[in-house]
Amino acid sequence: MTEQTQQAEIKRTVKKLSLIVLGMCGFAFALVPLYDLFCEVTGLNGKTGGPYVFDEASSEPDRSRLIKVNFLTNTNEGMPWKFWSGQGAVRVHPGEAKTVSFYVKNTTNRPMVAQAIPSLVPISATEFFHKTECFCFEQQLLQPGEEVEMPMRFIVGRELPKNVGSINLSYALFDITDRVDMSAIQGNGLQDQLPAAGG
Repeated sequence: MTEQTQQAEIKRTVKKLSLIVLGMCGFAFALVPLYDLFCEVTGLNGKTGGPYVFDEASSEPDRSRLIKVNFLTNTNEGMPWKFWSGQGAVRVHPGEAKTVSFYVKNTTNRPMVAQAIPSLVPISATEFFHKTECFCFEQQLLQPGEEVEMPMRFIVGRELPKNVGSINLSYALFDITDRVDMSAIQGNGLQDQLPAAGG
């Protein structure tokens, strides 16, 4: 193989690798909407529903059993924030309302917007896990260095199958700053400016 042929081969390889990298970046940018679409179409991956209306006064918890709910948090690749739950797990009676806290900190020197995407296993428990309040219903704007507490209130339905003794609720935090108009939300209430997200 001549030197000229080798150089042509190297150029082709560099072009192919560049296209792969661009494709990967585009896929990462589209990951949140693709995840939403995938869950909507297939019903898989344990995506939990939106806000649930619950009449606590008229509901009697099932005190004959306890369900362990584990909380897992992670940040998407390239998301520099810190994200954690106040408790690793709680035990609840089916039908009992419970509030837990999650925390997030913007470790950068610029304002950023994030979206948390939930996932729940076992999938058979998804339709019985109800959130009445959750940070995942909204997009989160944090200023540089800002840290906030984010409550999540939930109920495990009394109809949860008897063979389910524990549930894992996982949140992945994504950077969506590039998808929102930061000039429109600086100094204003985020809830009025950003669309609600499915949780």
